[in-house]
Amino acid sequence: MALGGPFGFCDSMETTWLVNKLFSPLGDKHKLEPFLRADAAAVASLYGPITFPPASVLLFKQEKEGPHSLLATGSLLSVDPDRLVIKRIVLSGHPFKIHRKMAVVRYMFFNREDVTWFKPVELRTKWGRRGHIKEPLGTHGHMKCQFDGQLKSQDTVLMTLYKRVFPKWTFDPFVPEPRQRNASSLPCEEEEDMA
Repeated sequence: MALGGPFGFCDSMETTWLVNKLFSPLGDKHKLEPFLRADAAAVASLYGPITFPPASVLLFKQEKEGPHSLLATGSLLSVDPDRLVIKRIVLSGHPFKIHRKMAVVRYMFFNREDVTWFKPVELRTKWGRRGHIKEPLGTHGHMKCQFDGQLKSQDTVLMTLYKRVFPKWTFDPFVPEPRQRNASSLPCEEEEDMA
């Protein structure tokens, strides 16, 4: 694993291992968070040895030089392989021609097969209209869509897609020792304190 990667320490087993983890909020919706937020509780999903709750857990970050830095503390929530962590993706398009409740939308897809594949998925706009794809037009990803009301030309058509994500399988029980800084790299104040 690359230097600077995270690793965990499980207190009940007194073992340390390198992991890649996914963060999601603590609650019934497990939406993928891009990073660990300092002001909110989070759940880290990872692959590791089975441990029984409520074991205490420490999450460290491996630094290039010096000691490891503590990122988070907590306890083991559960060992649940059926927990779904979901990533949300939003595709956007632009209304090209508008005629009452019908509109031709472009720039969301760029070939006919994609329009046909995503035909059952509901569309929405930034201004609150809901709709669906009626049929693909041409071979360049244009599509005819029907909405529940008249679209404005400055509106944006959105399609929300969800995908299950998994943590990377990078379990490694070996964690290198922290590297000590040598005296030549220390600032002058620290050298005086050491003497």
